[in-house]
Amino acid sequence: MKGGTVQISWHESKPVLTLDFHPLSSTLATAGADFDIKFWSIKPAGAQKKLPVVSYLSNLSYHSSAVNVIRFSSSGKPNSLLTNTFFFFLFFAGELLASGADGGDLIIWKLHSTDAGQTWKALKTLRSHHKDILDLQWSTDAAYIISGSVDNCCIIWDVNKGTNLQTLDAHAHYVQGVAWDPLGKYVTSLSSDRTCRIYINKPLKSKGVEKINYVCRQVISKADQPLLKNSKETKFHLFHDETLPSFFRRLAWSPDGSFLLVPAGSYKINTASESVNAAYIFSRKDLSRPAIQLPCASKAVVAVRFCPIFFKLRGMNSAGLFKLPYRIIFAVATLNSLYIYDTESTSPIAILAGLHYAAITDITWSSDAHYLALSSQDGFCSLVEFENDELGSPYSLSEGNVSNSDSKGTVQTVDNTVTVSTRNVSAVLAESKKMDSEEKADDMVIEASGNIGAVRTESGTTVTQENETTGIVEAVRENSRENKSEEKTDDMVIETTGSIGAAELDCRKAEPEVQYKAEKQPANPDLDVKQTEAKEKTEKLQSSLDSIKSGPEEKAGQQLSSSKSTPTSNKPARKRITPIAIDP
Repeated sequence: MKGGTVQISWHESKPVLTLDFHPLSSTLATAGADFDIKFWSIKPAGAQKKLPVVSYLSNLSYHSSAVNVIRFSSSGKPNSLLTNTFFFFLFFAGELLASGADGGDLIIWKLHSTDAGQTWKALKTLRSHHKDILDLQWSTDAAYIISGSVDNCCIIWDVNKGTNLQTLDAHAHYVQGVAWDPLGKYVTSLSSDRTCRIYINKPLKSKGVEKINYVCRQVISKADQPLLKNSKETKFHLFHDETLPSFFRRLAWSPDGSFLLVPAGSYKINTASESVNAAYIFSRKDLSRPAIQLPCASKAVVAVRFCPIFFKLRGMNSAGLFKLPYRIIFAVATLNSLYIYDTESTSPIAILAGLHYAAITDITWSSDAHYLALSSQDGFCSLVEFENDELGSPYSLSEGNVSNSDSKGTVQTVDNTVTVSTRNVSAVLAESKKMDSEEKADDMVIEASGNIGAVRTESGTTVTQENETTGIVEAVRENSRENKSEEKTDDMVIETTGSIGAAELDCRKAEPEVQYKAEKQPANPDLDVKQTEAKEKTEKLQSSLDSIKSGPEEKAGQQLSSSKSTPTSNKPARKRITPIAIDP
Protein backbone atom coordinates (compact mmCIF):
# COMPACT_ATOMS: atom_id res chain seq x y z
CA MET A 1 0.00 0.00 0.00
CA LYS A 2 1.41 3.37 -1.01
CA GLY A 3 0.10 6.79 -1.78
CA GLY A 4 -0.48 10.24 -0.38
CA THR A 5 -1.64 13.71 -1.33
CA VAL A 6 -1.11 14.47 -5.02
CA GLN A 7 0.47 17.90 -5.53
CA ILE A 8 -1.37 19.26 -8.55
CA SER A 9 -3.87 22.05 -9.06
CA TRP A 10 -7.02 19.97 -8.95
CA HIS A 11 -9.56 22.79 -9.05
CA GLU A 12 -7.53 25.99 -9.01
CA SER A 13 -6.78 25.39 -5.33
CA LYS A 14 -10.46 25.75 -4.45
CA PRO A 15 -12.22 23.10 -2.32
CA VAL A 16 -12.68 19.71 -3.95
CA LEU A 17 -16.13 18.70 -2.76
CA THR A 18 -16.71 15.35 -4.47
CA LEU A 19 -15.13 12.63 -6.60
CA ASP A 20 -16.04 9.30 -8.19
CA PHE A 21 -14.27 6.58 -10.19
CA HIS A 22 -15.70 5.43 -13.50
CA PRO A 23 -17.08 1.88 -13.03
CA LEU A 24 -15.15 0.42 -15.97
CA SER A 25 -11.81 2.21 -15.82
CA SER A 26 -9.38 4.08 -13.63
CA THR A 27 -10.71 7.44 -14.78
CA LEU A 28 -11.38 9.67 -11.79
CA ALA A 29 -13.95 12.48 -11.92
CA THR A 30 -13.67 15.37 -9.45
CA ALA A 31 -15.71 18.53 -8.87
CA GLY A 32 -15.75 21.43 -6.48
CA ALA A 33 -16.04 25.13 -5.81
CA ASP A 34 -14.66 26.20 -9.22
CA PHE A 35 -17.96 25.02 -10.84
CA ASP A 36 -16.20 22.49 -13.14
CA ILE A 37 -16.13 18.71 -13.40
CA LYS A 38 -12.70 17.36 -14.31
CA PHE A 39 -11.52 13.94 -15.47
CA TRP A 40 -8.17 12.42 -14.57
CA SER A 41 -6.26 9.34 -15.67
CA ILE A 42 -4.82 7.33 -12.77
CA LYS A 43 -1.88 5.02 -13.48
CA PRO A 44 0.15 2.82 -11.10
CA ALA A 45 3.18 4.25 -9.39
CA GLY A 46 6.52 3.05 -10.68
CA ALA A 47 8.96 1.05 -8.60
CA GLN A 48 10.69 4.20 -7.38
CA LYS A 49 7.56 6.33 -7.02
CA LYS A 50 5.37 6.58 -3.97
CA LEU A 51 2.33 8.16 -5.60
CA PRO A 52 0.13 6.98 -8.47
CA VAL A 53 0.55 9.02 -11.64
CA VAL A 54 -2.33 11.45 -12.20
CA SER A 55 -2.86 13.05 -15.64
CA TYR A 56 -5.48 15.60 -16.61
CA LEU A 57 -7.87 14.46 -19.36
CA SER A 58 -10.73 16.94 -19.80
CA ASN A 59 -13.31 19.03 -18.03
CA LEU A 60 -17.02 19.87 -18.19
CA SER A 61 -17.99 23.52 -17.74
CA TYR A 62 -21.73 23.92 -17.52
CA HIS A 63 -22.65 24.50 -13.89
CA SER A 64 -22.81 28.10 -12.69
CA SER A 65 -22.21 27.26 -9.03
CA ALA A 66 -20.23 24.89 -6.83
CA VAL A 67 -20.71 21.19 -7.61
CA ASN A 68 -21.32 19.22 -4.40
CA VAL A 69 -21.75 15.67 -5.71
CA ILE A 70 -21.01 13.65 -8.86
CA ARG A 71 -21.85 9.99 -9.42
CA PHE A 72 -21.43 7.69 -12.42
CA SER A 73 -24.34 5.40 -13.17
CA SER A 74 -23.69 1.84 -12.07
CA SER A 75 -25.53 0.64 -15.13
CA GLY A 76 -27.10 1.80 -18.34
CA LYS A 77 -28.77 -0.93 -20.39
CA PRO A 78 -29.13 -3.97 -18.11
CA ASN A 79 -29.10 -7.58 -19.19
CA SER A 80 -29.90 -9.96 -16.36
CA LEU A 81 -27.71 -12.89 -15.48
CA LEU A 82 -28.67 -15.30 -12.73
CA THR A 83 -25.64 -16.75 -10.98
CA ASN A 84 -26.47 -19.21 -8.20
CA THR A 85 -29.27 -17.44 -6.30
CA PHE A 86 -27.94 -13.91 -6.50
CA PHE A 87 -29.27 -11.61 -9.18
CA PHE A 88 -26.55 -9.78 -11.06
CA PHE A 89 -26.54 -7.45 -14.02
CA LEU A 90 -24.17 -7.20 -16.93
CA PHE A 91 -24.00 -3.52 -17.63
CA PHE A 92 -22.90 -1.04 -20.17
CA ALA A 93 -21.73 0.75 -17.06
CA GLY A 94 -20.81 4.37 -16.69
CA GLU A 95 -22.70 5.71 -19.72
CA LEU A 96 -24.30 8.38 -17.57
CA LEU A 97 -22.98 10.85 -15.00
CA ALA A 98 -25.11 12.88 -12.59
CA SER A 99 -23.93 16.10 -10.94
CA GLY A 100 -25.70 18.10 -8.23
CA ALA A 101 -24.82 21.70 -7.47
CA ASP A 102 -25.65 24.77 -5.44
CA GLY A 103 -28.94 26.37 -6.44
CA GLY A 104 -30.66 23.01 -6.95
CA ASP A 105 -29.53 22.07 -10.49
CA LEU A 106 -29.07 18.37 -11.23
CA ILE A 107 -27.49 17.64 -14.62
CA ILE A 108 -27.40 14.27 -16.38
CA TRP A 109 -24.41 13.81 -18.68
CA LYS A 110 -24.14 11.14 -21.39
CA LEU A 111 -20.99 9.62 -22.85
CA HIS A 112 -20.75 9.94 -26.64
CA SER A 113 -18.28 8.34 -29.00
CA THR A 114 -16.87 10.51 -31.77
CA ASP A 115 -14.07 10.26 -34.32
CA ALA A 116 -11.87 12.19 -31.94
CA GLY A 117 -12.67 9.87 -29.05
CA GLN A 118 -15.22 9.83 -26.26
CA THR A 119 -16.78 12.97 -24.89
CA TRP A 120 -19.41 13.84 -22.29
CA LYS A 121 -22.39 16.02 -23.20
CA ALA A 122 -25.19 17.42 -21.07
CA LEU A 123 -28.25 15.25 -21.69
CA LYS A 124 -30.82 17.01 -19.50
CA THR A 125 -31.18 19.24 -16.49
CA LEU A 126 -33.52 18.22 -13.68
CA ARG A 127 -34.99 21.12 -11.73
CA SER A 128 -37.25 20.72 -8.76
CA HIS A 129 -35.05 21.38 -5.72
CA HIS A 130 -35.19 24.97 -4.48
CA LYS A 131 -31.76 25.00 -2.88
CA ASP A 132 -28.35 23.31 -3.00
CA ILE A 133 -28.15 19.60 -3.76
CA LEU A 134 -25.74 17.93 -1.34
CA ASP A 135 -25.91 14.24 -2.29
CA LEU A 136 -27.40 11.87 -4.88
CA GLN A 137 -27.44 8.17 -5.71
CA TRP A 138 -28.40 6.10 -8.76
CA SER A 139 -30.72 3.10 -8.63
CA THR A 140 -29.08 -0.17 -9.64
CA ASP A 141 -30.66 -0.16 -13.11
CA ALA A 142 -29.82 3.54 -13.67
CA ALA A 143 -33.48 4.32 -14.33
CA TYR A 144 -33.88 6.49 -11.22
CA ILE A 145 -31.96 8.90 -9.02
CA ILE A 146 -32.56 10.03 -5.46
CA SER A 147 -31.19 13.42 -4.43
CA GLY A 148 -30.98 15.27 -1.10
CA SER A 149 -30.98 19.02 -0.66
CA VAL A 150 -30.70 22.02 1.64
CA ASP A 151 -34.45 22.51 1.02
CA ASN A 152 -34.97 19.61 3.50
CA CYS A 153 -36.34 17.33 0.76
CA CYS A 154 -35.39 14.16 -1.10
CA ILE A 155 -36.59 13.78 -4.67
CA ILE A 156 -36.86 10.56 -6.67
CA TRP A 157 -36.33 11.23 -10.36
CA ASP A 158 -37.24 9.32 -13.50
CA VAL A 159 -34.01 9.72 -15.46
CA ASN A 160 -35.45 8.81 -18.87
CA LYS A 161 -38.35 11.25 -18.63
CA GLY A 162 -36.47 13.83 -16.58
CA THR A 163 -39.39 14.18 -14.20
CA ASN A 164 -39.90 14.35 -10.45
CA LEU A 165 -41.63 11.10 -9.51
CA GLN A 166 -41.89 11.72 -5.79
CA THR A 167 -40.82 14.30 -3.21
CA LEU A 168 -40.02 13.07 0.31
CA ASP A 169 -40.31 16.11 2.55
CA ALA A 170 -40.46 14.71 6.08
CA HIS A 171 -37.06 16.01 7.23
CA ALA A 172 -36.91 19.19 9.33
CA HIS A 173 -33.42 20.25 8.23
CA TYR A 174 -30.86 19.77 5.47
CA VAL A 175 -30.73 16.35 3.78
CA GLN A 176 -26.98 15.69 3.60
CA GLY A 177 -26.88 12.06 2.50
CA VAL A 178 -28.99 9.63 0.46
CA ALA A 179 -28.57 5.98 -0.53
CA TRP A 180 -30.39 3.54 -2.81
CA ASP A 181 -30.75 -0.09 -1.77
CA PRO A 182 -29.01 -2.24 -4.45
CA LEU A 183 -31.89 -4.71 -4.19
CA GLY A 184 -34.36 -1.96 -5.03
CA LYS A 185 -36.55 -2.21 -1.95
CA TYR A 186 -35.44 0.78 0.12
CA VAL A 187 -34.12 4.31 -0.21
CA THR A 188 -32.48 6.02 2.75
CA SER A 189 -31.80 9.61 3.77
CA LEU A 190 -29.74 11.22 6.54
CA SER A 191 -30.35 14.76 7.73
CA SER A 192 -28.90 17.32 10.10
CA ASP A 193 -32.22 17.10 11.97
CA ARG A 194 -30.55 14.08 13.66
CA THR A 195 -32.70 11.47 11.92
CA CYS A 196 -32.10 8.73 9.38
CA ARG A 197 -35.22 7.82 7.43
CA ILE A 198 -35.72 4.52 5.63
CA TYR A 199 -38.39 4.40 2.94
CA ILE A 200 -39.86 1.23 1.45
CA ASN A 201 -41.29 0.98 -2.04
CA LYS A 202 -45.01 0.19 -2.13
CA PRO A 203 -45.89 0.58 -5.81
CA LEU A 204 -49.20 2.09 -6.85
CA LYS A 205 -51.06 0.60 -9.80
CA SER A 206 -52.48 2.98 -12.34
CA LYS A 207 -54.06 1.64 -15.53
CA GLY A 208 -52.28 -1.64 -15.00
CA VAL A 209 -48.89 0.04 -14.64
CA GLU A 210 -46.99 0.09 -11.36
CA LYS A 211 -45.59 3.43 -10.23
CA ILE A 212 -42.88 3.95 -7.64
CA ASN A 213 -44.28 4.96 -4.28
CA TYR A 214 -41.90 5.17 -1.33
CA VAL A 215 -43.35 5.46 2.15
CA CYS A 216 -41.42 6.00 5.36
CA ARG A 217 -40.98 2.72 7.17
CA GLN A 218 -38.49 3.71 9.86
CA VAL A 219 -37.31 6.91 11.50
CA ILE A 220 -34.04 6.33 13.34
CA SER A 221 -33.29 9.06 15.81
CA LYS A 222 -32.78 7.86 19.37
CA ALA A 223 -31.84 4.66 21.13
CA ASP A 224 -32.49 3.26 24.57
CA GLN A 225 -29.55 3.04 26.94
CA PRO A 226 -29.68 1.53 30.43
CA LEU A 227 -27.51 3.58 32.78
CA LEU A 228 -27.13 1.20 35.69
CA LYS A 229 -28.62 -2.09 36.73
CA ASN A 230 -32.17 -1.71 37.98
CA SER A 231 -32.27 1.87 36.69
CA LYS A 232 -34.66 3.36 34.20
CA GLU A 233 -33.69 3.41 30.56
CA THR A 234 -32.96 6.75 28.95
CA LYS A 235 -33.00 7.73 25.29
CA PHE A 236 -30.05 9.40 23.61
CA HIS A 237 -29.59 10.83 20.14
CA LEU A 238 -27.75 8.61 17.68
CA PHE A 239 -26.59 11.38 15.35
CA HIS A 240 -24.90 14.77 15.41
CA ASP A 241 -27.06 17.87 15.22
CA GLU A 242 -26.84 20.70 12.69
CA THR A 243 -23.64 22.07 14.24
CA LEU A 244 -21.57 19.30 12.65
CA PRO A 245 -18.97 21.26 10.61
CA SER A 246 -19.57 19.52 7.29
CA PHE A 247 -21.90 19.81 4.32
CA PHE A 248 -22.06 16.04 3.94
CA ARG A 249 -23.23 12.90 5.70
CA ARG A 250 -22.76 10.39 2.88
CA LEU A 251 -24.24 7.00 3.81
CA ALA A 252 -24.18 3.77 1.76
CA TRP A 253 -25.63 0.27 1.40
CA SER A 254 -23.28 -2.68 1.08
CA PRO A 255 -23.01 -3.96 -2.53
CA ASP A 256 -25.06 -7.06 -1.67
CA GLY A 257 -27.66 -5.06 0.26
CA SER A 258 -27.04 -7.01 3.44
CA PHE A 259 -26.43 -3.99 5.65
CA LEU A 260 -26.55 -0.20 5.75
CA LEU A 261 -23.60 1.92 6.90
CA VAL A 262 -24.50 5.34 8.34
CA PRO A 263 -22.05 8.15 9.27
CA ALA A 264 -22.38 11.16 11.63
CA GLY A 265 -23.00 8.98 14.68
CA SER A 266 -22.68 10.47 18.15
CA TYR A 267 -23.03 7.97 20.97
CA LYS A 268 -23.17 8.45 24.73
CA ILE A 269 -22.56 5.62 27.15
CA ASN A 270 -24.53 7.47 29.81
CA THR A 271 -25.79 10.98 30.49
CA ALA A 272 -22.59 11.97 32.28
CA SER A 273 -20.16 10.72 29.64
CA GLU A 274 -18.78 12.53 26.63
CA SER A 275 -20.06 11.72 23.16
CA VAL A 276 -18.19 9.19 21.04
CA ASN A 277 -18.12 9.75 17.27
CA ALA A 278 -19.13 6.68 15.33
CA ALA A 279 -20.53 5.09 12.20
CA TYR A 280 -23.42 2.65 12.59
CA ILE A 281 -24.12 -0.61 10.81
CA PHE A 282 -27.77 -1.59 10.42
CA SER A 283 -28.64 -5.16 9.51
CA ARG A 284 -31.12 -5.53 6.66
CA LYS A 285 -33.13 -7.82 8.87
CA ASP A 286 -33.69 -5.14 11.51
CA LEU A 287 -33.34 -1.56 10.33
CA SER A 288 -34.87 -0.13 13.49
CA ARG A 289 -31.63 0.09 15.48
CA PRO A 290 -27.88 -0.22 14.96
CA ALA A 291 -26.41 -3.69 15.02
CA ILE A 292 -22.79 -2.56 15.23
CA GLN A 293 -21.08 0.67 16.22
CA LEU A 294 -17.72 1.67 14.77
CA PRO A 295 -16.17 4.35 17.00
CA CYS A 296 -13.90 6.74 15.10
CA ALA A 297 -11.65 8.85 17.35
CA SER A 298 -12.59 12.42 18.21
CA LYS A 299 -13.79 13.72 14.83
CA ALA A 300 -17.21 13.15 13.29
CA VAL A 301 -17.71 10.64 10.45
CA VAL A 302 -18.81 12.42 7.26
CA ALA A 303 -18.69 9.76 4.51
CA VAL A 304 -18.58 5.99 3.98
CA ARG A 305 -17.98 3.98 0.80
CA PHE A 306 -17.88 0.26 0.00
CA CYS A 307 -15.29 -1.50 -2.09
CA PRO A 308 -17.11 -2.92 -5.15
CA ILE A 309 -15.27 -6.26 -5.00
CA PHE A 310 -15.94 -9.13 -2.59
CA PHE A 311 -12.95 -11.03 -1.16
CA LYS A 312 -12.41 -14.55 0.12
CA LEU A 313 -12.61 -15.19 3.86
CA ARG A 314 -9.35 -15.44 5.76
CA GLY A 315 -10.67 -17.48 8.66
CA MET A 316 -10.27 -14.67 11.19
CA ASN A 317 -13.91 -14.05 12.09
CA SER A 318 -13.76 -15.35 15.66
CA ALA A 319 -16.41 -12.95 16.99
CA GLY A 320 -18.94 -13.95 14.37
CA LEU A 321 -20.41 -10.45 13.95
CA PHE A 322 -21.13 -11.09 10.26
CA LYS A 323 -22.44 -14.26 8.69
CA LEU A 324 -21.21 -13.84 5.14
CA PRO A 325 -19.45 -16.31 2.81
CA TYR A 326 -17.09 -13.50 1.72
CA ARG A 327 -15.38 -10.38 3.04
CA ILE A 328 -16.70 -6.93 2.30
CA ILE A 329 -14.26 -4.02 2.66
CA PHE A 330 -15.38 -0.47 3.29
CA ALA A 331 -13.87 2.94 4.05
CA VAL A 332 -15.05 5.32 6.77
CA ALA A 333 -13.94 8.96 6.53
CA THR A 334 -13.97 11.37 9.45
CA LEU A 335 -13.28 15.07 9.10
CA ASN A 336 -9.53 14.41 9.27
CA SER A 337 -8.80 10.69 8.89
CA LEU A 338 -9.73 7.52 7.03
CA TYR A 339 -10.45 4.06 8.44
CA ILE A 340 -10.53 0.92 6.29
CA TYR A 341 -12.54 -1.99 7.71
CA ASP A 342 -13.64 -5.42 6.58
CA THR A 343 -16.45 -7.68 7.76
CA GLU A 344 -14.12 -10.33 9.16
CA SER A 345 -12.38 -8.34 11.88
CA THR A 346 -13.36 -5.79 14.49
CA SER A 347 -10.21 -3.71 14.11
CA PRO A 348 -9.53 -1.52 11.07
CA ILE A 349 -7.28 -2.87 8.35
CA ALA A 350 -5.62 0.54 8.12
CA ILE A 351 -5.93 4.05 9.53
CA LEU A 352 -4.79 7.06 7.53
CA ALA A 353 -4.42 10.41 9.26
CA GLY A 354 -2.80 13.78 8.65
CA LEU A 355 -3.29 13.79 4.90
CA HIS A 356 -5.13 17.11 4.64
CA TYR A 357 -5.26 20.54 6.24
CA ALA A 358 -9.06 20.80 5.98
CA ALA A 359 -12.11 18.55 6.17
CA ILE A 360 -12.43 15.44 4.01
CA THR A 361 -15.48 15.71 1.74
CA ASP A 362 -15.83 12.44 -0.21
CA ILE A 363 -14.24 9.02 -0.83
CA THR A 364 -14.38 6.53 -3.71
CA TRP A 365 -12.98 3.13 -4.75
CA SER A 366 -11.87 2.16 -8.24
CA SER A 367 -13.81 -0.70 -9.80
CA ASP A 368 -10.86 -3.11 -9.46
CA ALA A 369 -10.18 -2.07 -5.82
CA HIS A 370 -6.70 -0.99 -6.87
CA TYR A 371 -7.19 2.63 -5.79
CA LEU A 372 -8.92 4.49 -3.00
CA ALA A 373 -9.29 8.26 -3.40
CA LEU A 374 -10.46 11.02 -1.07
CA SER A 375 -11.10 14.72 -1.58
CA SER A 376 -10.74 17.64 0.80
CA GLN A 377 -11.72 21.25 1.25
CA ASP A 378 -8.04 22.21 1.23
CA GLY A 379 -8.16 21.89 -2.56
CA PHE A 380 -6.29 18.59 -2.88
CA CYS A 381 -7.05 14.88 -3.31
CA SER A 382 -5.19 11.89 -1.91
CA LEU A 383 -4.75 8.49 -3.52
CA VAL A 384 -3.92 5.14 -1.97
CA GLU A 385 -2.72 2.34 -4.23
CA PHE A 386 -3.05 -1.33 -3.23
CA GLU A 387 -0.82 -4.04 -4.64
CA ASN A 388 -2.29 -7.13 -6.28
CA ASP A 389 -4.08 -9.33 -3.70
CA GLU A 390 -3.01 -6.97 -0.90
CA LEU A 391 -6.60 -6.69 0.26
CA GLY A 392 -7.18 -10.40 -0.35
CA SER A 393 -8.20 -12.78 -3.11
CA PRO A 394 -11.36 -11.84 -5.03
CA TYR A 395 -14.36 -13.99 -4.23
CA SER A 396 -16.00 -15.94 -7.04
CA LEU A 397 -19.75 -16.46 -6.90
CA SER A 398 -19.26 -20.05 -7.99
CA GLU A 399 -17.58 -20.76 -4.65
CA GLY A 400 -20.75 -20.38 -2.65
CA ASN A 401 -24.35 -19.35 -2.64
CA VAL A 402 -25.19 -15.72 -2.18
CA SER A 403 -28.77 -14.78 -1.52
CA ASN A 404 -30.60 -11.49 -1.81
CA SER A 405 -33.44 -12.71 0.35
CA ASP A 406 -34.56 -10.37 3.10
CA SER A 407 -35.30 -13.35 5.34
CA LYS A 408 -31.67 -14.22 5.97
CA GLY A 409 -29.69 -12.26 8.53
CA THR A 410 -26.14 -11.25 7.73
CA VAL A 411 -25.13 -9.64 11.02
CA GLN A 412 -24.72 -11.89 14.04
CA THR A 413 -27.78 -11.45 16.24
CA VAL A 414 -27.66 -11.04 20.00
CA ASP A 415 -30.18 -11.02 22.81
CA ASN A 416 -28.81 -8.00 24.66
CA THR A 417 -26.52 -5.10 24.02
CA VAL A 418 -22.89 -6.18 23.71
CA THR A 419 -19.93 -3.85 23.45
CA VAL A 420 -16.86 -5.00 21.58
CA SER A 421 -14.30 -2.30 22.15
CA THR A 422 -10.59 -1.69 22.44
CA ARG A 423 -10.82 -0.81 26.12
CA ASN A 424 -13.39 0.42 28.57
CA VAL A 425 -15.28 3.56 27.63
CA SER A 426 -13.58 5.87 30.11
CA ALA A 427 -10.22 4.79 28.76
CA VAL A 428 -11.39 5.47 25.22
CA LEU A 429 -12.40 9.00 26.11
CA ALA A 430 -9.18 9.50 28.06
CA GLU A 431 -7.20 8.46 25.00
CA SER A 432 -9.09 11.00 22.93
CA LYS A 433 -8.18 13.75 25.42
CA LYS A 434 -4.58 12.58 25.43
CA MET A 435 -4.39 12.94 21.67
CA ASP A 436 -5.82 16.46 21.92
CA SER A 437 -3.06 17.40 24.34
CA GLU A 438 -0.35 16.36 21.88
CA GLU A 439 -0.90 19.09 19.33
CA LYS A 440 2.81 19.86 19.06
CA ALA A 441 3.74 16.37 17.88
CA ASP A 442 6.34 16.14 15.14
CA ASP A 443 5.20 13.00 13.39
CA MET A 444 2.15 11.76 11.56
CA VAL A 445 1.47 8.08 11.90
CA ILE A 446 -0.65 5.80 9.80
CA GLU A 447 -1.47 2.42 11.20
CA ALA A 448 -2.13 -0.61 9.02
CA SER A 449 -3.12 -3.26 11.45
CA GLY A 450 -3.99 -6.05 9.04
CA ASN A 451 -6.60 -8.63 9.88
CA ILE A 452 -6.26 -8.77 13.63
CA GLY A 453 -9.26 -11.00 13.98
CA ALA A 454 -12.55 -10.40 15.71
CA VAL A 455 -12.67 -10.20 19.47
CA ARG A 456 -14.86 -12.60 21.36
CA THR A 457 -17.15 -10.94 23.80
CA GLU A 458 -16.66 -11.84 27.44
CA SER A 459 -19.42 -9.68 28.82
CA GLY A 460 -21.46 -12.57 30.03
CA THR A 461 -24.03 -12.07 27.35
CA THR A 462 -24.26 -15.10 25.12
CA VAL A 463 -24.03 -14.33 21.44
CA THR A 464 -26.58 -16.50 19.67
CA GLN A 465 -26.89 -17.49 16.04
CA GLU A 466 -30.66 -17.31 15.98
CA ASN A 467 -32.31 -14.99 13.48
CA GLU A 468 -34.90 -13.60 15.87
CA THR A 469 -33.70 -10.09 16.65
CA THR A 470 -30.70 -7.97 15.87
CA GLY A 471 -29.15 -6.55 19.04
CA ILE A 472 -27.00 -3.51 19.38
CA VAL A 473 -23.37 -4.39 19.17
CA GLU A 474 -20.83 -1.66 19.55
CA ALA A 475 -17.75 -2.51 17.52
CA VAL A 476 -14.17 -1.57 18.10
CA ARG A 477 -12.82 1.90 18.71
CA GLU A 478 -9.32 1.93 17.20
CA ASN A 479 -6.56 4.08 18.67
CA SER A 480 -6.53 6.66 15.87
CA ARG A 481 -4.22 9.61 15.69
CA GLU A 482 -6.03 12.95 16.04
CA ASN A 483 -5.27 15.04 13.00
CA LYS A 484 -4.61 18.11 15.12
CA SER A 485 -1.71 16.40 16.81
CA GLU A 486 -0.19 15.34 13.52
CA GLU A 487 -0.45 18.33 11.21
CA LYS A 488 3.00 19.92 11.62
CA THR A 489 5.14 17.47 9.68
CA ASP A 490 6.16 16.54 6.18
CA ASP A 491 6.37 12.75 6.32
CA MET A 492 4.16 9.96 7.53
CA VAL A 493 5.05 6.51 8.80
CA ILE A 494 2.92 3.42 8.38
CA GLU A 495 2.90 0.89 11.18
CA THR A 496 2.10 -2.60 9.89
CA THR A 497 1.22 -5.71 11.83
CA GLY A 498 -0.81 -7.80 9.40
CA SER A 499 -1.48 -8.64 5.79
CA ILE A 500 -1.22 -5.07 4.53
CA GLY A 501 2.36 -4.60 3.43
CA ALA A 502 4.60 -1.84 4.72
CA ALA A 503 4.29 1.35 2.79
CA GLU A 504 5.00 5.04 2.85
CA LEU A 505 2.45 7.77 2.28
CA ASP A 506 3.75 11.18 1.37
CA CYS A 507 2.41 14.31 2.91
CA ARG A 508 2.86 17.59 1.13
CA LYS A 509 6.52 18.67 0.89
CA ALA A 510 6.16 21.73 -1.28
CA GLU A 511 3.98 24.79 -1.15
CA PRO A 512 1.08 24.58 -3.65
CA GLU A 513 1.44 26.78 -6.73
CA VAL A 514 -1.76 28.62 -5.91
CA GLN A 515 -2.69 29.57 -2.35
CA TYR A 516 -5.98 28.19 -1.11
CA LYS A 517 -8.51 30.89 -1.96
CA ALA A 518 -11.84 32.17 -0.76
CA GLU A 519 -14.57 30.03 0.66
CA LYS A 520 -17.34 28.59 -1.52
CA GLN A 521 -19.97 31.15 -2.41
CA PRO A 522 -23.58 29.99 -2.15
CA ALA A 523 -25.51 30.34 -5.38
CA ASN A 524 -28.82 30.95 -3.68
CA PRO A 525 -29.18 34.12 -1.60
CA ASP A 526 -31.65 32.28 0.63
CA LEU A 527 -28.70 30.49 2.19
CA ASP A 528 -27.11 33.70 3.49
CA VAL A 529 -26.67 33.23 7.22
CA LYS A 530 -27.18 36.92 7.76
CA GLN A 531 -30.69 36.92 6.40
CA THR A 532 -33.20 37.94 9.02
CA GLU A 533 -35.62 35.15 8.20
CA ALA A 534 -33.16 32.31 8.80
CA LYS A 535 -33.78 29.99 11.65
CA GLU A 536 -31.37 29.88 14.59
CA LYS A 537 -30.27 26.35 13.77
CA THR A 538 -29.51 27.24 10.18
CA GLU A 539 -27.36 30.14 11.36
CA LYS A 540 -25.38 27.83 13.64
CA LEU A 541 -24.73 25.31 10.89
CA GLN A 542 -23.80 27.87 8.27
CA SER A 543 -21.43 29.56 10.71
CA SER A 544 -19.70 26.23 11.36
CA LEU A 545 -19.48 25.46 7.67
CA ASP A 546 -18.03 28.87 6.85
CA SER A 547 -15.35 28.41 9.49
CA ILE A 548 -14.14 25.12 8.07
CA LYS A 549 -14.00 26.57 4.58
CA SER A 550 -12.01 29.65 5.49
CA GLY A 551 -9.86 28.00 8.14
CA PRO A 552 -7.53 26.02 5.87
CA GLU A 553 -6.07 29.16 4.32
CA GLU A 554 -4.51 30.35 7.58
CA LYS A 555 -3.56 26.90 8.79
CA ALA A 556 -2.09 25.80 5.49
CA GLY A 557 0.09 28.88 5.31
CA GLN A 558 1.50 28.30 8.78
CA GLN A 559 2.08 24.64 8.18
CA LEU A 560 3.68 25.03 4.79
CA SER A 561 6.09 27.65 6.11
CA SER A 562 7.19 25.41 8.95
CA SER A 563 7.32 22.14 7.07
CA LYS A 564 10.29 22.59 4.76
CA SER A 565 13.09 20.04 4.82
CA THR A 566 11.61 18.09 7.68
CA PRO A 567 13.22 14.63 7.82
CA THR A 568 11.17 11.49 8.11
CA SER A 569 10.65 10.76 11.74
CA ASN A 570 11.87 7.53 13.29
CA LYS A 571 9.96 8.16 16.45
CA PRO A 572 8.39 4.92 17.72
CA ALA A 573 4.63 4.68 17.39
CA ARG A 574 2.44 4.66 20.44
CA LYS A 575 1.47 1.33 21.87
CA ARG A 576 -1.50 -0.28 20.18
CA ILE A 577 -4.60 -0.73 22.27
CA THR A 578 -5.47 -4.35 22.83
CA PRO A 579 -9.15 -5.07 22.10
CA ILE A 580 -11.13 -6.31 25.07
CA ALA A 581 -14.80 -6.91 25.67
CA ILE A 582 -16.91 -4.59 27.78
CA ASP A 583 -19.86 -5.58 29.91
CA PRO A 584 -22.71 -3.25 29.01
